[in-house]
Amino acid sequence: MPPLGTTAVLALVPQAQPLLTLAAEVDPRVVRPGVPAHAALLYPWLPVDQVDDRALERLRAVLPGRRIRLRLAEVERHDGFVAVAVPELGATATAVRSVYPDRPPYGGRFGPNPPVHLTVALDAEAPVAAAVADRARALLPIAAELTSLHVVALTPAGWRELTELPLGP
Repeated sequence: MPPLGTTAVLALVPQAQPLLTLAAEVDPRVVRPGVPAHAALLYPWLPVDQVDDRALERLRAVLPGRRIRLRLAEVERHDGFVAVAVPELGATATAVRSVYPDRPPYGGRFGPNPPVHLTVALDAEAPVAAAVADRARALLPIAAELTSLHVVALTPAGWRELTELPLGP
């Protein structure tokens, strides 16, 4: 569990919530309760006490001035991790990450610019991961359109939204 006050820049994808529901039906331990379907563009970002107007303006300056259409179509499975690729967010994630090069995604564990994904299951045992991946494939493709990104912070009550960053008309 990350420390309280951790923030992230996310793309919420409510159309993908059925993927998390099916993973929880297979094994509820593989889904983080209270965390909606999302793709992280930058996690962790800044400590919550550093998220101010200037930091948010730096983000807004690199966001596309248009909505982003997603087509979730490819399940990835690595050991106990099951995800769906979100390649349409690659350029936006790179832009967001370039503004904060001292804040590598996932603490740098996967390199400076890992592919954007929507996590379906985490820390699953092999048979559970296989079942979740198979069931997820049956729900794909999923189409979605993003009109905004979200900055969230971890609080004692769980993740909460700090602000919404519109992407354009």
